[in-house]
Amino acid sequence: MRTSIATVSLSGSLTEKLTAAARAGFDAVEIFENDLLASPLTPEEIRARCADLGLSIDLYQPMRDIEAVPEDEFVRNLRRARHKFELMRRLGADTVLVCSSISPRAVDDDALAAEQLSRLADLARDCGIRVAYEALAWGRHVSTYDHAWRIVESAGHPALGTCLDSFHILSRGSDPKGIEDIPGEKIFFLQLADAPLLAMDVLQWSRHYRCFPGQGGFDVAGLVRHVLRTGYDGPLSLEVFNDVFRQAEAGPTAVDARRSLLVLQETVGRAALPEPVVPTGVAFAELVTPDAEPLTALLGALGFTRTARHRGKPVALWEQGDARILVNTGPMVRRDGTQLAAIGLESPDPAAAARRAEALLAPVLPRRRAPGDAPLDAVAAPDGTELFFCATGRPGLPDWRTDFEDTAPAPVPTGVHGIDHLALTQPWHHFDEAALFHHGVLGLHAQESVDVADPYGLLRSRAVTNADGSVRIALTVGPAPTDDTVHAQHIALATDDVVASARRFREAGGALLPVPANYYDDLAARFEFADGELETYRDLGILYDRDAHGVFRHCYTRTVGRVFFELVQRDAGYRGYGAANAPVRLAAQHAARALTGG
Repeated sequence: MRTSIATVSLSGSLTEKLTAAARAGFDAVEIFENDLLASPLTPEEIRARCADLGLSIDLYQPMRDIEAVPEDEFVRNLRRARHKFELMRRLGADTVLVCSSISPRAVDDDALAAEQLSRLADLARDCGIRVAYEALAWGRHVSTYDHAWRIVESAGHPALGTCLDSFHILSRGSDPKGIEDIPGEKIFFLQLADAPLLAMDVLQWSRHYRCFPGQGGFDVAGLVRHVLRTGYDGPLSLEVFNDVFRQAEAGPTAVDARRSLLVLQETVGRAALPEPVVPTGVAFAELVTPDAEPLTALLGALGFTRTARHRGKPVALWEQGDARILVNTGPMVRRDGTQLAAIGLESPDPAAAARRAEALLAPVLPRRRAPGDAPLDAVAAPDGTELFFCATGRPGLPDWRTDFEDTAPAPVPTGVHGIDHLALTQPWHHFDEAALFHHGVLGLHAQESVDVADPYGLLRSRAVTNADGSVRIALTVGPAPTDDTVHAQHIALATDDVVASARRFREAGGALLPVPANYYDDLAARFEFADGELETYRDLGILYDRDAHGVFRHCYTRTVGRVFFELVQRDAGYRGYGAANAPVRLAAQHAARALTGG
């Protein structure tokens, strides 16, 4: 299907918005009136610019407060419409969006609304233009799509149809099944937006919190299915008002928008994309560092052994059980501290996974590969993390480990047996995009977003995981755009006995994150423990959580650069990440940072 995006969904000048939409692969745009008014380009120049970019202008919007008003005001509205229709002729746009009136002078009279909209459509038809009437969720008298359709149907004008907007329909809790009663040829336009499920004024909800389909809590795909059953053959168009998108770069936002429509079309059966290839495990996590000594000391205390080194690059492989950490000290490493730069994902079909990623606009990363190096496909996640699709130890498929030369035998097991999960701090404007990316591109299930209290604001977190939990990634964003120091990336290591692992780590010279005594006083009030159990947790800084399905015990190392480790003992039934303990951990990390000055 053709795809379109409203210019209000992107940041920047109108020229920047049009360029971003075209580069992302959109077929058309909706020109938002404010963008045109602020542009130094004439309507003819905008039309030519769109043509050069391969974009059509499918809608001009909005025209407000037109219908069900006193005659003297409606005459003035027709005068205004004549000017707008002439402007649209110069732009080359043939459909105008008319929103249901919010004017205090509007009256509750459907017959009058139909009569005046018919007169407006007469004028529009003479100018070669169609009128798409939309019910605003906060319209003064018309606020639901079925009410707007009854007025359009009553008017019976060939140049008058309706515009359906998923936000206005779903935010009010309207049943979209009734859309199927509208003839497809009378649906002149379809606008799509998702949104988180919030309890707030619908106007503020609409103006600040819309997001792209698949990033919120609405069943946008279900609504689109109803629309398609009418025979609607127009574009799928995005109209998203969002404070974050308005401040982010237009290019990446447009790509995120286009990806959301590709996934949506796949969901409703209108796009043939390569099948999702869900990862089955974590092959490795790669840390880059300008100073390997603190990091290797930390890994050694955790029980890791340096088992191999890359044949042609300054990369070392550290192993313990099935947990593998690559330490990269190459000249291209950033100088601002240790950080998690890449993740190797075990894939049933790495080549197919890469094709899926490329089809969904994920940047394919070029690799500097020496002769004989394993051919690994890699793409970039929205935060810049490199994702490698791996087939570790599987006959007939390239194995990344063949690039390494052994330097030591496999380590003696010391408790850690794998990577439980990875936590990636997202740039503040990529949080929703990251959730959609990991779901759409990788096929991971996105769990509900949660807010965690940080001493300096709220931290948002959303986990994505495969069905059996062998891949878990927690996506987080800090309370402020510049606060990415404490909210670092971290690697959670799975162990069957967190007490033994924590003791072994401390005895090897490792420093565990100290936890305030008040936390353990609260634990004593909330849960019952065996004799001495709570005292052990207090001594080692182990945090504790319990739900109806299991228990979660975990503790943290001090931070090195922008990375820290977590030791995790997870009961089989427990599916969370200890979110209840996150405020205590965050406060402890802030305190530790203040003491060390870093």
